[in-house]
Amino acid sequence: MSGIAAIARQLAAEAKAPADSAAVKVYEASYSEHGPTRVVMVRDGIDKKLLAAGGGELYEALQGEEQDGVKRAPLSHENRLVLNRYFDYTVPKAFGKQVATFGLGDRLGLASPGHIQTIRGRDVKPILAQQSIRELALTGRNYREVIDAACYAAFQEGYKDGFGADGDHLKVEDDIRMSLELGFTMLTLDCSEYIDNDIEGLDEAALRAKYAEVPADKRSHYEATYLNRSFEVGSEQVAFDELSLMKNVLTYDPAIGYMLHIYDTFIKTAGREIDFEISIDETMTPTAPESHYLVAKELYDRKLDIFSMAPRFCGEFQKGIDYIGDLAQFERELKVHAAIADHFGYKLSIHSGSDKFSVFELVGKYTGGRFHVKTAGTNWLEAVRTVAKVNPDLYRRMHQYALDHFEEALAYYHVTTDLSKIKPLADVSDAELPNYMNEDNARQLIHITYGILLQAKNEQGGPLFRDEFYRTLIEQEAQYDSSLAAHIGRHLDLLGKRK
Repeated sequence: MSGIAAIARQLAAEAKAPADSAAVKVYEASYSEHGPTRVVMVRDGIDKKLLAAGGGELYEALQGEEQDGVKRAPLSHENRLVLNRYFDYTVPKAFGKQVATFGLGDRLGLASPGHIQTIRGRDVKPILAQQSIRELALTGRNYREVIDAACYAAFQEGYKDGFGADGDHLKVEDDIRMSLELGFTMLTLDCSEYIDNDIEGLDEAALRAKYAEVPADKRSHYEATYLNRSFEVGSEQVAFDELSLMKNVLTYDPAIGYMLHIYDTFIKTAGREIDFEISIDETMTPTAPESHYLVAKELYDRKLDIFSMAPRFCGEFQKGIDYIGDLAQFERELKVHAAIADHFGYKLSIHSGSDKFSVFELVGKYTGGRFHVKTAGTNWLEAVRTVAKVNPDLYRRMHQYALDHFEEALAYYHVTTDLSKIKPLADVSDAELPNYMNEDNARQLIHITYGILLQAKNEQGGPLFRDEFYRTLIEQEAQYDSSLAAHIGRHLDLLGKRK
């Protein structure tokens, strides 16, 4: 046992852990000192806490029960803020545009230790806290809990290479303000409500009529800048004729105005670095390269500096399964999108990046390894895979409930799931249950019903699955960490970020 590990164990012993020491896990990598204070994280059963000893200002600042010179501090929000004050590696940070980043949405608040173990030693930075308002509503969590879990994970793992926190797909100013006040270091602005999806379907006469309603000074600006012009981006070119320019102005100009408003109101005035991402991917049609270029040029001409932009790519990036579409077309368009991002200096962002294994090598190639990729649901699926391995009865009950309530989940997600192709539970042995997570239809079934499963109630009004699900994952955290390392590791390997 290393010297630090021995000290960590000794500190746990000073706390007079139960005689059955197997019930107490000491997270030796967490052991830290500040002045005379020694602190380590432990788990007793399913309950994690900090143990502190030695006196000093850190010891006094932590809230908890004292006994025989040792303080037992719960993993509360208040104690997280204390750790942030004394150990800066537990504070989320912005990373800027010159390093690859990987979004690791932890819907349960349990995955970040495994994510850290997976990403440590790779040339990429983790965004550990990444949740949308929709995800919070479906999981019953809040942003404070999300950022707390990420900070405690960094402390538990002794991870000092930095992590970020992303207020993901935010649309409403109050939500943006709240996320920044809580310390989130990345903001993904969802501009979908300002993008007019109806323009693409207009005939030429309707298009011209609608364009004529645009203020004359605005039309003059766009026409002087883009009309009948082509622009070089690396070895690629984008061009605008009259009709394509009208379509782009009508589709994206209101969104550009909103981006500028949010930047001026929140990003410029934040008083710290914020990784500002623009999302234009939540649209009915793919983002044409010229559309991407126009949005980017308008932002940079008006001195708005962004961290990354997420266009909607051709094909389908459905939840929890591989890319659906023409890979050759995807490669041609990706090459131009990546060149546009390079031209302006920001990173290309790939949303719904979970499990898109057939495109990852292309993403790594054309971005030069400088990208942002978002994942989330796949980490939930690895949690379910773990439960299927170690608690088959719970998995069976959840699977059946998901089948019974699948239609409800379609209100939130677009998928092409065919329930008839999912093998009946009665025909699957316990040992085979984890294989459901290898089949696209079963993956999507479980993927989009996460909120329904986590919030399901029994006849007494208590959680139907949630408590048992969490307890299983906490007790089997090594198994869960291993599943994440294998699955997320595959994503990173294909993206060129190997250990």
